[in-house]
Amino acid sequence: MKRKRRLESARHWLGDYSGTHVARAYRKQFGVDWPCAFKELEMLGVAFDPAYVEEVLRGAERDAEVKRKKKAEARAEPLGVDQDEHFAYIIGYTAGGLPYGLSWDEYEAEEYDPEALSD
Repeated sequence: MKRKRRLESARHWLGDYSGTHVARAYRKQFGVDWPCAFKELEMLGVAFDPAYVEEVLRGAERDAEVKRKKKAEARAEPLGVDQDEHFAYIIGYTAGGLPYGLSWDEYEAEEYDPEALSD
């Protein structure tokens, strides 16, 4: 929903709202982030303590940073791929225990030129 329409709807919603956490409820009701919720509620005449707004926004930023770090860590971890310094993907092991699979050179060649391995 665009802001203009959301503000029209929010006027009616605010009239019926009886809770104590109006910004949190507004976010949930209209699917907006904290800064948008505070801005729109202030446009509708709801007053907030600036210290409260600052605290909530700092907490939201900390939460977002933790989420970004977890996402980056998840991307950095191999997804169950067995590899070593010689092989990018170890497919299996010989009877004597030696690994075989896609070497790092083959992997890098495929990354940049997918046709390089088709010969």
